Amino acid sequence: MSPDELRAIIRTVPDFPKPGIQFRDIGTLLAHPEALGAAIEHLAERSHGAQAIAGMEARGFIFGAAVAIRLGVGFIPIRKPGKLPVETIGVDYDLEYGTDRLELDPSTMTHGARVAIVDDLIATGGTACAAAQLLRQAGAEIDRAVFVIDLPDLGGAAKLRSSGVEVEALIAFDGE
Repeated sequence: MSPDELRAIIRTVPDFPKPGIQFRDIGTLLAHPEALGAAIEHLAERSHGAQAIAGMEARGFIFGAAVAIRLGVGFIPIRKPGKLPVETIGVDYDLEYGTDRLELDPSTMTHGARVAIVDDLIATGGTACAAAQLLRQAGAEIDRAVFVIDLPDLGGAAKLRSSGVEVEALIAFDGE
């Protein structure tokens, strides 16, 4: 399936979570086996050459783990705080109305490894930029991030590119 065919499968929910927002719901893509398989293949092609794949909790786990399996490389889970039973490293980052934190177990990756970030969507880029910073702090080389969906009007891909990461998305939707 082409990215345009995948785009047609993704449901848009108007006015969620608030009026004026067009929520792009990948649940319909996840429930469609052919579309899910095609999305994984497209993401894997764009992640070629990575020595590991990193994904952020939660939907980055779905896509990232599948891409890692497809490429025959390891998967590095980037977690919300307090979820790992071992010593972690973390980074705090700004949200629209506050802050959040990401953590990882640095022993799960090889220092100097080329790691690609895989996630379902990039909007403002806060989480993706924090993930790239965290992976670099752990010693990874991060030069690529791939997403199913980009919301370019929110500027996240541009923000991530400005930190030295090449960004690709299968589908772009205008608006918020």
